Amino acid sequence: MYSVAGRRYGHSRVILASVLLLCFGVVACAVAYTALSKKTTPVAARSTQKVPAAKPHAVSASSNMLFFGNVYFSRYINDWSMASPLKFAYPFSRLNEFDRTKYDAWIAGLECPTVAGLQQSSAQEDATLSFNCNPQYLPEAAKWFTAFTLANNHTDNQGAAGFTETQRHLEENSIQYFGHPDPRELGDICDVITVPATVTLSTGKTKKASLPVALCGYHGFIRKPLPESIAVMQRYSQSMPVIAMPHAGKEYVAAPDALKTELYRSMIDSGADVVIGDHPHWVQTTESYKGHLIVYSMGNFIFDQQLRPEMTRSAGINVLLSVDGASDTALDKWTALAQTCSAYHDDCLATAERQKLTKLPFTMKFGVVGTDDYDKIVKPASPEVQAGILQRMNWPQTMTQLQPPYSSL
Repeated sequence: MYSVAGRRYGHSRVILASVLLLCFGVVACAVAYTALSKKTTPVAARSTQKVPAAKPHAVSASSNMLFFGNVYFSRYINDWSMASPLKFAYPFSRLNEFDRTKYDAWIAGLECPTVAGLQQSSAQEDATLSFNCNPQYLPEAAKWFTAFTLANNHTDNQGAAGFTETQRHLEENSIQYFGHPDPRELGDICDVITVPATVTLSTGKTKKASLPVALCGYHGFIRKPLPESIAVMQRYSQSMPVIAMPHAGKEYVAAPDALKTELYRSMIDSGADVVIGDHPHWVQTTESYKGHLIVYSMGNFIFDQQLRPEMTRSAGINVLLSVDGASDTALDKWTALAQTCSAYHDDCLATAERQKLTKLPFTMKFGVVGTDDYDKIVKPASPEVQAGILQRMNWPQTMTQLQPPYSSL
């Protein structure tokens, strides 16, 4: 037998167990309901949370540049201009036939200082070979040219003050410049030039922007540039494309001599991607050196030498610079930096180094645009003149010998 107290105690345990089971059931149901509620949130409610769209970034870029030989607005060019109703626009009056809209930048060698108020007759300039170009030509030149190299044997014809004034007039007309008549001025040899470019975005759309390119001018006619001046390019070549524009060698000959060949090859060895030369007033040969293009002389572009066809024809060198395969933000950083690179002696290169910007992957393709200033005004070369220019330059053979990232257009 068992007591009443025992029965009561057993009954209480049953009630307690029932209560506990009920509580556990309620908690389990609540947890299950919460989980089920999360899984069954209406689609319409979830779709209100918008995912931000990825910001478009630059994926590729290109700049189509055209390089020309000697440019000059003095002596007989000035006589012809002043006799024309076009006046200071006369030397440029047929440049539209080259279709400037096809190119992002035109770059050439300005072979005279531009000092205001200096009057010299053609006979005086012939006798002294001391030149000066009226700065009133520069507003017209600015409609066509992006930059000039000043590294030659005539930009110092009016002394140091005349050279400084020339730089000032170029700046006033928004024409960039680089180079110095004295190759011992190491800080003036290279400058970062801003060239217009077309940029393709990750969305497939395009926009206009700029790219920084190092342009280096060398005057090697009076004195040969020393190794330390050639070595200036090495620093630039670590960050960006480098184009050397030397002014050197014997005049009125069809090919370079051994000294000039050695000098121009040393520029490739020191970091230049391509060497594009002038000074001889004739078109000269080209070569592929270690897979790089060397143009030994483009000849005259705008000049007053009319004695024979060798002096009136020239080779414009078309350089198509393309960037592709850069990381997501690298190209955007370079195009942003390029906006600060158009001033002379700016800190563009130092800023790129400080920001640790890596060199963009690029290619260069080359072509020739023949020019002819026979009958006083420069214009596109005829097919016959173009063929003669290409033959002199050994152009087809040189193009087959280039190596990536360099090739023919």
